Amino acid sequence: MQSGMARSRHWVLEFAPEQARRIDPLMGWTGSDDTRSQVRMRFDSREAAEKYARTHGIDYVLVRPHKRRPVIRPGGYGENFAPDRRSTWTH
Repeated sequence: MQSGMARSRHWVLEFAPEQARRIDPLMGWTGSDDTRSQVRMRFDSREAAEKYARTHGIDYVLVRPHKRRPVIRPGGYGENFAPDRRSTWTH
């Protein structure tokens, strides 16, 4: 699996669930009547997200992003298919 950096430069506002999820007795699926838990709002900056929350009277908890170090392999994925590869390729 490869984890990319796309769509990771935004600040996200998520609503806390107002009620616990319940299990459907027939199918066993989890469900809820809380539609706010499905809402995710993206902002370009932390200040914009905080301003929106303050303006609309929403209590918020700020979670700062973790620093990721880049994963750079010599050759990368394309090296698997290079014609001048020195070792045999096996799955």
